[in-house]
Amino acid sequence: MTVHRDQDRVVTNNTKSLPKDYFKDQVGWNNWDMEGSIPRRKTRPVWVGDVCIGGGSPVVVQSMINEDTLQIDRCVTAIRNLHEAGCEIVRLTVPSLAHAYAVGFIKQKLKETYQDVPLVADVHHNGLKIALEVAKHVEKVRINPGLYVFEKRDPNRTEYTKKEFQSMKDKLKETLKPLIVTLRDQGKAMRIGVNHGSLSERMLFTFGDTPQGMVESALECIRVCEELDFHNLVISMKASKVPVMLAAYRLLAKRMDEEGFHYPFHLGVTEAGDGEYGRIKSTLGIGTLLAEGIGDTIRVSLTEDPVKEISVCYGILQGLGLRRTMVEYVACPSCGRTLFHIEDVLHQVREATKHMPGLSIAVMGCIVNGPGEMADADYGYVGKTRGYISLYRGKEEIRVVKEEYGVKELINLLKQDGVWKDPPYEANGANEQHADMFSGGNGKP
Repeated sequence: MTVHRDQDRVVTNNTKSLPKDYFKDQVGWNNWDMEGSIPRRKTRPVWVGDVCIGGGSPVVVQSMINEDTLQIDRCVTAIRNLHEAGCEIVRLTVPSLAHAYAVGFIKQKLKETYQDVPLVADVHHNGLKIALEVAKHVEKVRINPGLYVFEKRDPNRTEYTKKEFQSMKDKLKETLKPLIVTLRDQGKAMRIGVNHGSLSERMLFTFGDTPQGMVESALECIRVCEELDFHNLVISMKASKVPVMLAAYRLLAKRMDEEGFHYPFHLGVTEAGDGEYGRIKSTLGIGTLLAEGIGDTIRVSLTEDPVKEISVCYGILQGLGLRRTMVEYVACPSCGRTLFHIEDVLHQVREATKHMPGLSIAVMGCIVNGPGEMADADYGYVGKTRGYISLYRGKEEIRVVKEEYGVKELINLLKQDGVWKDPPYEANGANEQHADMFSGGNGKP
């Protein structure tokens, strides 16, 4: 079994007996090296179907459909749309036994009409029976410790005694055990998904509405899993406030390392909203932790069509150099020295080359800073003198061409070097249109 989609790394499927020195370098995982790469926190590999989370595998992208799980055909379509957009694991809500049975039909229809897609069932209030049923049909079950054993809060309560705290802790353990044993025996995975907004009453009374309360809630469940020799665990600590989310993940990483729990993290900012701000908020939370080496799978939660979340996820990973799934464009912001209309040219270059992931191309406005700032790019397009463009391969200037032929000659250089690939739509009779776009004139497509 290999890592899904990315072919650059293969990890072991043995999640129970890892080498004794596997985590020996764990201390210092969050210290950046001088090359600017990101040392990642070492974690166990956890398989969700044919997708591996953690264990050094590429950071996994996932999302959640927003359809009623009882609407089988609509769910199948939504899952397929997400998967085709690049979503590697898809979650769906399972609030009742009827929904759990429906998941079985969804899974079957996916296999018949599309392909098998790794699914995660989201189980909440008093969800043991639901979880046991839906575990038959999915690769992973997500539980919320604050709701899995749920008791209505008492508005008149003024304290939570140690005895009461222990009693509820024992009840949680008792209720978790059947699910853990089932998932363990079936080779399935579980996500312990703590949410800042739904901590249990005993956690709120004992630790307050704090990151510490979130961490203690997760650790309780992890210890139960450890006792039962179940290690296919992924942990999340979601909050709608970025500072709370950051503090919770950082504290949990520290506590888990101290106790020898090396489970992968699922990152996300819950209820991030929509539009530009929702994307910024998610990027700040997820990107900050990834930059510190924390995180093995991510979900950007937007109040929009879930398909729109996927490109944001891959953009975050590309920006941090954790996955290269698109062309990397380096472009200056333009200034008075710029010798051509850089916005138009960048658009042309992007449209001509965006189908070749893994390539890096720089578009720089002038010769003053251009060559130095684009030195890490595979190819460069730099304003030389007014009306002329310098084309680079790495740091080497290859040729100087008239501006109107710049994009066309860049394509020719890529072809000359054997890295060019015809865009998919050329197979549909668009060859002439594509060639005409970059044949000269004012340079605009």
